[in-house]
Amino acid sequence: MHGDPVMWVAGVRALYLQALHPRAVRGVMQNSTAFDRQKSGRRDAWGRLLRTANFVGTITYGTTEAAEKAGARVRKIHSMLSATDPDTGERYGVDEPELLRWVHCAEIDSYLQVARRSGFHLTDAQADRYLAEQRVSARLVGLQPAGVPANQREMAAYFEKMRPELACGPEARAVDDFLLRPPTHPLLVPAREVLWRRVAQLAYAALPPYAHELYGRPAPKPATVTRQLRATATLLRCIPARLRWQLPPKHILRAMARLGPDTRPAPYKLGR
Repeated sequence: MHGDPVMWVAGVRALYLQALHPRAVRGVMQNSTAFDRQKSGRRDAWGRLLRTANFVGTITYGTTEAAEKAGARVRKIHSMLSATDPDTGERYGVDEPELLRWVHCAEIDSYLQVARRSGFHLTDAQADRYLAEQRVSARLVGLQPAGVPANQREMAAYFEKMRPELACGPEARAVDDFLLRPPTHPLLVPAREVLWRRVAQLAYAALPPYAHELYGRPAPKPATVTRQLRATATLLRCIPARLRWQLPPKHILRAMARLGPDTRPAPYKLGR
């Protein structure tokens, strides 16, 4: 599933959703200038996103050893970072289980929701299996797997419980601004407006209704969004897989070289 090109849209949806947890997004903003339009570090936002994609690719397609090393590296970095609540003055670590759990669930739920709505066929049992398998990635970033939703019912209950804690503060607005207008070379601005903005808008539209209410921007009806996701995914899937997999960091190609061409990821295998 992670090899499907619609995951690009899902990843942006995850960022939108993650930014609605004030303490979680504050931990990012106070330890990085990646999303701050007023600071030069914002130019590294692409690098930050690519590092996240590299981590997901490593734990999905890499060896167990590589996945464990990637997880240890993330845990070490998080252990050294903290943030301050501007209202109370409280200092807290960005590796608090509550914050790690939110980031994990927003990410994994986005992958699952966008994939299924785009026409990537998964039965309910397979969707539950996916969520259960992703508790391994939760462990790698420092969570206890038993405390992470393991199926769709638990995931839905988790988001219902978290809704009162969500808000669209200035940090979320900064992330929204970046996603709509990411920094790019002046010559590429027209392409950004034509291509990237459509991806960002579709990712935003794929959010749950309560997220649209918090951001304060309307979105098409869910049925319309689903049709748009299917049309976009159909177009992206027309790009030959071998061509798509050439994009850095080439995790799938490296896995195939290691394990053999019969390991080629393909959706039809889910039906076996």
